[in-house]
Amino acid sequence: MGRRLLAEGLGALLLAAAIIGSGIMAERLADGNLAVALLANTGATMAALATLIAIFGPISGAHFNPVVSLVAAANGDLRAPQLAGYIAVQIAGCCAGALLANAMFELPLVNASTHVRTGMAQWLSESVATAGLVLVVLTSPSVREAAWRVPAWIGAAYWFTASTSFANPAITIGRSLSDTFAGIRPADVPWFIVAQIAGGVAGVLLGRVYHVNGTND
Repeated sequence: MGRRLLAEGLGALLLAAAIIGSGIMAERLADGNLAVALLANTGATMAALATLIAIFGPISGAHFNPVVSLVAAANGDLRAPQLAGYIAVQIAGCCAGALLANAMFELPLVNASTHVRTGMAQWLSESVATAGLVLVVLTSPSVREAAWRVPAWIGAAYWFTASTSFANPAITIGRSLSDTFAGIRPADVPWFIVAQIAGGVAGVLLGRVYHVNGTND
């Protein structure tokens, strides 16, 4: 279990550092072109996520996300103490990753974001992004498949959702610690997490429907 928790924590740290760090680099190099900055941020996130799932998937499942871990627990794949450990290291890892990204770009280690992300459109976007993520996870037959399916979904959702697809409570908390391109104002974090959990429930229900339909076919 210690090895699995280390994998989850390290994976979450590196994922957060990749998302936030690439956002900082993209914003600095894009010279005010937000579309170019988002494109660069998307590509780096997808590449990092695919690599981390491939590395840590065989060890811990490569959740890096409390919603995914909650779904795994609901399916009987994690016991309550394991679930608590997963969520704790995911949040700690994402926060540490934010601090690492800030440090790499010579910013204050804790730099609370002022990036406003609130409103019904943002919350709906987070629900849709998280529901899709959970559906992808539940219908991926192997880690190898998940290593391209999950990044593909997240990368697409960066562009078709108003929130740019956080889809992860731990990364949402971590991103609140960096006042940069990928940040989110701390006051907006709770409703993002509520929307993500709601999306996770919807994803589980969709997964059950998909499974039933697949069986019937």
